Amino acid sequence: MTDTGRGQGMTPENTIFVSLSFEGPDPRYSLAGGLGTRVSEFTETLAQMGYETHLIFIGDPNEAPEERRVDGRLILKRWSQWISRYYPNGVYDGEEHKLYDYNETVPQHIRTQIVAPAVAAGKMVVIIGEDWQTAEAICRISDDLNWFGLRDKALLMWNNNSLMSMHRINWGRLNYVSAITTVSRYMKHRMWDWHINPLVIPNGIPSRLMQPVESDPVAQLREVMTGGSTNAQFLFKIGRFDPDKRWVMAMEAAARLKYTGHPMKMIIRGGMEPHGGEVLSRARHLGLTVRDVEAKRPSPAECIQLLRDAGEADVYNLRFFVPEEFVRYCYAGADATLANSGHEPFGLVGLEVMAAGGIAFTGSTGEDYVVSFENAVALETDDPDEIVGYLTHLGRHPEDRDKIRRSGQRTACEFRWEAVIENLIGKLEYLGRKQSLIN
Repeated sequence: MTDTGRGQGMTPENTIFVSLSFEGPDPRYSLAGGLGTRVSEFTETLAQMGYETHLIFIGDPNEAPEERRVDGRLILKRWSQWISRYYPNGVYDGEEHKLYDYNETVPQHIRTQIVAPAVAAGKMVVIIGEDWQTAEAICRISDDLNWFGLRDKALLMWNNNSLMSMHRINWGRLNYVSAITTVSRYMKHRMWDWHINPLVIPNGIPSRLMQPVESDPVAQLREVMTGGSTNAQFLFKIGRFDPDKRWVMAMEAAARLKYTGHPMKMIIRGGMEPHGGEVLSRARHLGLTVRDVEAKRPSPAECIQLLRDAGEADVYNLRFFVPEEFVRYCYAGADATLANSGHEPFGLVGLEVMAAGGIAFTGSTGEDYVVSFENAVALETDDPDEIVGYLTHLGRHPEDRDKIRRSGQRTACEFRWEAVIENLIGKLEYLGRKQSLIN
């Protein structure tokens, strides 16, 4: 066995990454929210940077158990497919059964199929678990590697993206066997309540989102939404129908704009969550005309035509899978994208809006990257009039709008996954030196 890692830090030649997550890149089954986006883009970027990367997730039961991408460096491993066949409604359908299988079978696979061969080749392995579902697996992996004399050849890390089910985690055990990280200073402070002081490693966005958005489709979309009026407001909101996302606040702001003489149209894209019914009912109660727009996987150009053909409304509720490029048209064309969450661990939507040259209205929790009225607008309250007031100000001060759009793009560039991974590597090398894995 050769030792290629101790003297030169972490490189693609001496380091293998393993990502553990329930969510993953399968769009119809595993890509349920921000976590699926995070692990998909994080692991793909690692592989593009030259690292052998394994992603073990609860995959679509109808896809191949193992799939290789990025010239074979990204290995997708769809776990618990035999259980998922009994639960066709997505990654969290039958969650407890899948969790039991994951905890029982993943640790041995990692030891025998990844860590042992890597150690024989003189390589180190970094294993990163995501969210509460993988906390027990990380603990068992540590125990298993320790029993077989391999624990000192692997770095174990567990990353927290949300506050969900934190009561189910054995914090003393997890903190003993792994380094604990999270995605923002806000989350770091929230975790102090559990007597945990995690390292902060932010989320990122893929470099492709830094490409300029096509101007002609954006202009067409604005024409549809504003009728060419310079006084009309075009608003956009996308995300799960969750009370934390403050959908009702957004609807109340839209209604106040409408009834104070400010022409307004809004595009929304929510999820399948029950809160969506409450949101749309509230919108109608406020006097907003809501029109559902339905289609089957339209192209970006077809999305614009669907809105053109939908007829007059205040709120257009998109009830179909929205192409990424059309979402970027909305980010770039809207007067504001309302990413106004009351509790947001990080805020990927805000960064994606910035990358497209848009104006994000964010909350004031995990969005560490926001400097209000410099690169975005940070909302300090749950008062809809705060949204209305800031929109009115920006309408009167186009120079502020232009500044926010330009500064936002510069900020987004600093949070590309490549830059975030360089940050991660630096912290992993610090942890590796503590473990005497790296000199």
